[in-house]
Amino acid sequence: MVVALVLISALLHAGWNALLRLEPDKDDGVVLAIAVAAAVALIAGAGRSALGGTTFPTVAALGWTLAAGVIEAAYFAALARALALGPLGVVYTISRGATVPIVWAVSALALGEPVGALAVAGSAVVVLGLVLAGGGGGASVAAVAWASGCAVAIAAYHLAYKAALAAGGNPTWVFAISLTLAAALGLLARGRTDRRRLGAVLAARWRRLLPTGALCAVAFLVFVEGWLAAAPASRPRCATPRCCSRWAWRGPSAIGRGRASSPGRRW
Repeated sequence: MVVALVLISALLHAGWNALLRLEPDKDDGVVLAIAVAAAVALIAGAGRSALGGTTFPTVAALGWTLAAGVIEAAYFAALARALALGPLGVVYTISRGATVPIVWAVSALALGEPVGALAVAGSAVVVLGLVLAGGGGGASVAAVAWASGCAVAIAAYHLAYKAALAAGGNPTWVFAISLTLAAALGLLARGRTDRRRLGAVLAARWRRLLPTGALCAVAFLVFVEGWLAAAPASRPRCATPRCCSRWAWRGPSAIGRGRASSPGRRW
């Protein structure tokens, strides 16, 4: 089930990236698509809340969610530049594929997670494929550089997602708030006149921008739900930021052996 959700998410991500590549102005397209995606995510969050449950049971959950939103804003800006400068095949391969060795490196060096020989070999194959894709795909140095920046941002916001979920954040709301912040930052980066122009762009190209934004939202929502489903029993029982941060960065084994923690602030 988890593998299926991750694969579906990957296909949806490729789909909305492909639609964005068709936009004549990638910067306009990504800002509008993310705004649409944020609206879809907020609707999904409202539906989740109607079913009951908390949104952000700790300050840490909300804090990591906001951090993810800031990083996502940088990712979307870099993605727009990469797609404007290079072909989709190269940009998507580098931006998503380079995340693998980055995450493995962080997991091993910073988080102390074990990395086996097969994992190292697999990451080496990914790196080789990235080198071949970047060198033989007809992409400029600038396009490869922006795509590499995307990979760093993707790895970073995934780590922030991990921390937010570990702190007890509702998966739907973690994504909804982080994406809404990213969309807001993207719009604020534009001047008032430019924001008015974007309304006209959306009115003219809504037939492609609405599906692009919807695919983006569903891709992320499926991913965070799959991530949570991967290890539901390993969610922390404590609710304090200190305890949840230990769980996020050192894994479930880092908690549960110490003293019980008192409930944290609920949002």
